[in-house]
Parts: sequence; C-alpha cells; structure tokens
Amino acid sequence: MTQTIQKSLRDSAGIRWTALLLLAFAMFCSYIFMDILSPIKDLMLSERGWDSTSFGTMQGSETFLNVFVFFLIFAGIILDKMGVRFTAILSGTVMLVGALIKWYAVSDAFIGSGIETWFTNNLNHIPVFEQLGVSPFFKGMPASAKVASCGFMIFGCGVEMAGITVSRGIVKWFKGREMALAMGSEMALARLGVATCMIFSPFFAKLGGHISVGRSVAFGVVLLCIALIMFIVYFFMDKKLDSQTGEAEEKDEPFKISDLGQILTSSGFWLVALLCVLYYSAIFPFQKYAVNMLQCNLTFTEVDPNSFWAGSTVTIVQYIIMLVVAAAAFSFNFMKKPAMKYFMLCLAIVSLVTFCYMGYMRQSAETIFAVFPLLAVGITPILGNYVDHKGKAATMLVLGSLLLIACHLTFAFILPIFQGNGAGGVIIAYVTILVLGASFSLVPASLWPSVPKLVDAKVIGSAYALIFWIQNIGLWLFPLLIGKVLDNTNEGVQDPTKYDYTAPLVMLAGLGVAALVLGLILKIVDKKKGLGLEEPNIK
Repeated sequence: MTQTIQKSLRDSAGIRWTALLLLAFAMFCSYIFMDILSPIKDLMLSERGWDSTSFGTMQGSETFLNVFVFFLIFAGIILDKMGVRFTAILSGTVMLVGALIKWYAVSDAFIGSGIETWFTNNLNHIPVFEQLGVSPFFKGMPASAKVASCGFMIFGCGVEMAGITVSRGIVKWFKGREMALAMGSEMALARLGVATCMIFSPFFAKLGGHISVGRSVAFGVVLLCIALIMFIVYFFMDKKLDSQTGEAEEKDEPFKISDLGQILTSSGFWLVALLCVLYYSAIFPFQKYAVNMLQCNLTFTEVDPNSFWAGSTVTIVQYIIMLVVAAAAFSFNFMKKPAMKYFMLCLAIVSLVTFCYMGYMRQSAETIFAVFPLLAVGITPILGNYVDHKGKAATMLVLGSLLLIACHLTFAFILPIFQGNGAGGVIIAYVTILVLGASFSLVPASLWPSVPKLVDAKVIGSAYALIFWIQNIGLWLFPLLIGKVLDNTNEGVQDPTKYDYTAPLVMLAGLGVAALVLGLILKIVDKKKGLGLEEPNIK
C-alpha cells in the first residue's frame, strides 16, 4: 500500500526561497533608510547646522528606546506570543511612522514652523537621563536633529523588531535545511541597501542642482512603504504554510518569564551576544561616518560639470552595474555547470572592476564606499553553505575579528599616508572596504544560525531579542562616541572634510581586539560543553 506524503510550502525550494526573498527585500529597504543621511553628513552641517555631536546623537537615537525602554525585550515577547506574521506587519508599520517623522524634521516645511520653535526652546535637559549621561538630546542641539531623533527612535523600534522577526521567520522556513545559507543570503541582499543608500541618497539630495536633504529621506520613506507591502504578502504565505502543516502560530504557546532563565544561564549565549555587540558596534556606527572619513583621507579633484561623470545618468548606470556584480556573484554559488559557474565569476569580477573605476572617475567618497557589501554578496552564500555542511562557526567568528582589526587600523594609519596620491589612496580604500564587508559577512553566516543550538525553539524569538537588545547598546553608544571624539580631537576645524579620524578608528579596532578574545573563549567553551557551534547544521 502506497502512503501519500503530504508536502508543505516549505518543502518546495522555490517557494521557500520566495518567502526568504520577501523578508530580505523588506530588510533591504530598511537598511537603506537606516543610513539615509550617512553619505550626506557634510550637507547636514551646511544645510541644517548639525555638527558631529548632533549628527552622532541623532544616529545613535535609533536604538535609544530599544535599549533604555527595553522595547526590544517586549518585541521578543510579542514575537513569541503573537507569531511572525503579526509582528512582521507591526514592525513594518512602526518603521514607516518613524520614517515619516524623520522626513518632516529634515524637510524644508519644518524650517520656521511652530514645532521647530518648541523643540528649540524645550527638551534641552532631560531629567534622570541627563544625570546618567545618556540623554538623547542636549542644549544647543538643532531642533531638526531633535525631531529627527524622535522619528529615528520610533523607526529603530520597528527595524529591530523586524530583524528578530525575520530571523525567526527564516528559522521557521529553513530549520533542518540550508539555514545558514538562507540567513547569510538574506543579510547579503539586505546589505545591498547600504550601497543603494550611498549611491542614491546624494543623488536625490543634489537632484536638479538644488540641494534638499529632505528628498533623500523621502526616497527612503517610499521604500519603507514597499517593505510593508512585502511583509503583507509574506503574511499570507506564512498563514498558508501553517494551514498545510497544522502548526499553530507561536501565540498558542504561552510565554513565561521563567523561560528566559535558560537563556540567561547559558554561557554560550552570552558569549555569542557579546560577540554580536562588538562586531556590530565596529561596523554599523562606522558606516554612518565612513563617507566623511573617506572625504577627509582621500584627495578628490573637481569633475567637469559638463562631463558624463558629473551627470545624473552615471548614477543609474553605476547602480545597474552594481546589481550585475551582486547577481553574478550570488548566482556563481548555485551554478552546477563549470562553464556557467566560471562565466558568472568572470562577469562578477569584470563588473566589480568597472564599478570601482566609475566610482573613482566620479571622484566622490559616497560612490567609493558603495562597494562595501559587494564582496560579501558573493562570499556569504559560500560561508553559509560551508557552515551548513562543514560547521566551524566559532572559527569563522575569530577570523572575522582579525579582519575587522586589520581594516580599521588600515583606515587609521595607512590610508592617510596616501593622501595626495589620488589613484593609490582610492585603491587602498577599495580593497580595505571590500575586505571589511567580507569580514562582516561572517556574522550572519556563522553567528545567527548558532542561536537555535543554544536555546529551546519556543524562546528563539526572545533569545534573538535579547541579543539584539545587547547589540543595540553598542549601536546607541558608539555613533555618539565617534561624534564626541571627532569634535574633541578636531577643535577649531570648520571644514567637515578636514577631520582627523585616527582616534575613532583606533577605538573601533579595539572592539575588534575584544571580539577576537571572546571568539577564542567561545571556541574553548564550545569544545568543553559540546554546544555544537563547530558542527554542521545539516547532518
């Protein structure tokens, strides 16, 4: 007698990866908005009067509510109680609301408004938070930066909620399958948002020869509308999956505070969480200042305003080439025929060189830093596939720390030597940025898939939330620290392209050293306690 095996949506590779694509594209849009002002830091000074401290305070505000009001912890509880579907749409809505507030704050409509007057005269002293030294505002902070901070706080609640929701969703669709590959691929696509932001944020701000920083933020708002649509489509896919498998949404599993005990008493969990905060604190805050750092350490010549390189067409062409690089590098990992495999590899390399050449010819720091995620797109699937089949996740984290240290020290001490050497400095910058992006790809490929090995399935949402909360402490603190260190080590410097970035970069390299030490300790703990971090996901 033949028994019919009932298959669900996740048994189909095409549908399973379609679900991943929806989640990844939503995060792609959120990553663009996260750094939408980073490539135009100099314009925020000239157009809105934001110094480095104001800029850093605003950038750090993204995580303020997550850290100090414990919103991320509540987000994890919501995720465990209400499930992936509800939390995904909630996070998309919250992101959009916060983005709209931030857009208004930097728009021309804000200038001279009653809201500007009120924020100028108020919120200069925040009791308790000011005494603790963690106030999200300070006396003299521009009103537009204060309101933008408020919007970014709300956006930050949504984006971090989306992050843990997407991680939980990937576990749901890929557990027992190619989970590390899926998580790495999701993050690789999401990080293309960084390149997109670097290319298009200045493009929209300077469009038509009239500078408007509000246009850049409006571009991000439109993308977040698309992200919300992606979450809505995912809602119906996920609901269909549960109807096929008979699985109850997570809200039917009652959440107990006592369940957190098994998370908090796990030494492996704490090591992974601390590694996460060190990695992300050395990368995300750096992204917010990277363009300005390149402006300060590279020598650019003015491009003829009538040339192709100064026009708007080159922006579209370069972005298309970037997509070719990403698609070819990513597809290379999945080609079965050797001829097609190496064709994709050659196409990716040629396109990458072309992309870099165009960035050099445009003589702009933002288009140079746009190369940041491109190598990661190609190698993240390789790393994820390796972890799935061979393991060695903890070893990869150690390797990532070493690369992190080397890159930040190169930016601090080697890149300034080449100032005045146009081509030489750009080449050093390109190589270092590519390697830094590649080192960062080790995190989603090895760290995130390790979490399900450390905690029970019913509290994965809470475990991810706790890690994200700890991570957010660093993401709040270090943009603020970088801004303060910049202002304190560059007193009297009025030109935003003349800052000395040595001190902040050494500070970030120090985070890499701390991550290296923790990575080595994690390897020892894993071997002693048999956590399985060095073992493959697919057995």
